[in-house]
Amino acid sequence: MGEETGRSTERDVHIGGRIRLRRTLLGLSQEKLGEAIGLTFQQIQKYERGTNRVSASRLHEIAHVLDVPIGFFFDDMNADAPLARTPAGSAFVSGFAEAQQGFGGPPAGGAGSTGVDSGVLNRRETLELVRAYYRIQDEIVRKRVLDLIRSMAPAE
Repeated sequence: MGEETGRSTERDVHIGGRIRLRRTLLGLSQEKLGEAIGLTFQQIQKYERGTNRVSASRLHEIAHVLDVPIGFFFDDMNADAPLARTPAGSAFVSGFAEAQQGFGGPPAGGAGSTGVDSGVLNRRETLELVRAYYRIQDEIVRKRVLDLIRSMAPAE
């Protein structure tokens, strides 16, 4: 049911974090995602943690269920990420897992290509904001909310 190596790479953890991000944005449980692709929620957990590597065909299935292109899972990936494996459980990345600790603020680190610390995109508050925004049925009202938020933010 997936490659179990006992080791994770930074890429495996990043891809798993992107799976979790999209699943959470859609309001899907690990169990529901697993059912949709014929896996247990435990296997989804292993994918999301980066414990198990996601095969290309499985990633394709997940992308289909989560309604994103395959490239979504590689967005914001560190191009200089090491290819070498690191023992599971060791602290070797500053990414999604670290951002989840406490949801108290963005983790230490630089800004991503968007000018926003990538940890902010993984915070519960951000996910709730995005969900609430897309629940607004009226497109005009949604645009006004976006304009309001932009007007409140400091100029770049």
